Amino acid sequence: MPLAIAITGPGGPEAMKAVDLPITEPGSGQARIRQSISGVNFVDIYVRSGLYPLPPGQSVLGFEGAGVVDAIGPGVEDLKIGDRVAYIGHPLGSYAEMRTLSASRLVKLPDGVSERVAGSTMLRGLTAHMLLQKVYPVKAGEWVLVHAGAGGVGQLVTRLAKRLGAKVIATVGSEAKAGFAYEAGADAVLLHTAEDWVEEARRIADRRGVHLAIDGIGGAMLSQTLAAVRPFGMVASLGQAAGPIPPIQIEELTAPRAIGLSRPSVLTYANDPELYRQGTQALMEYLKAGLVNPIGAEYELKDAARAHADLEAGRTTASVVLTM
Repeated sequence: MPLAIAITGPGGPEAMKAVDLPITEPGSGQARIRQSISGVNFVDIYVRSGLYPLPPGQSVLGFEGAGVVDAIGPGVEDLKIGDRVAYIGHPLGSYAEMRTLSASRLVKLPDGVSERVAGSTMLRGLTAHMLLQKVYPVKAGEWVLVHAGAGGVGQLVTRLAKRLGAKVIATVGSEAKAGFAYEAGADAVLLHTAEDWVEEARRIADRRGVHLAIDGIGGAMLSQTLAAVRPFGMVASLGQAAGPIPPIQIEELTAPRAIGLSRPSVLTYANDPELYRQGTQALMEYLKAGLVNPIGAEYELKDAARAHADLEAGRTTASVVLTM
């Protein structure tokens, strides 16, 4: 029987258990895929820890993966057995050797894009597209600030922003991680633990501040990030790896700042059929054209708990994956 990693309730990495799943036949409009890879993301940690509720009737973690179509149900016309596919979004279940899901969720992979690349890039790639094309359509020459620039999302956002002609300031938590951000294309890298990082970011960005700031750190970082943005710029708050975000007063966004604050969700983005089509189509084109999303850590499926522990502790850089 196919192996999967499931939880029965919130907890630490030790709450994750290996289970055997029955092989299910795809129903109308569904396809079954034999997976080769699953991405590991902070949103998985949020679900495992209970920050995001576990949907009723679901227990297997994971929102993105890739593999080969193994069977198709009635009414599926755009896929055939043997097609290489990838996906992101609800329902949970990518930490598994095999799964059945709606065929409309599956994106066929073009020649030149491997399952390994697509399965580790779907969530981060769609996140980058959402941030740079929907939340704030970045123009050539504009400044983007990316926190956790050595991480998976940070590196991919940096690479895509540079392809769009933007200039990027990345922040990292240690000098040891600065090289990863520079390798991704950042024009400047700052330590977000430094007391003067906000002033330095504003100085670099034409002494006015950045046009778009992307904060996946959370905690007390968001209020500092607001101060690094120029008037009529935008802050996108993605997550809270550093803990809950204190309340933000509306006055912090108004004059003289006059900036916007967004709390975008890539899973909500992926749940919109048209946005999902646009975003994944654009992502496949970027990947064919050479957009790089390096894998920084790789674990066997059975070692998913260790992958969570390492990601949560900041011991990884770039993308983290489970292999089947």
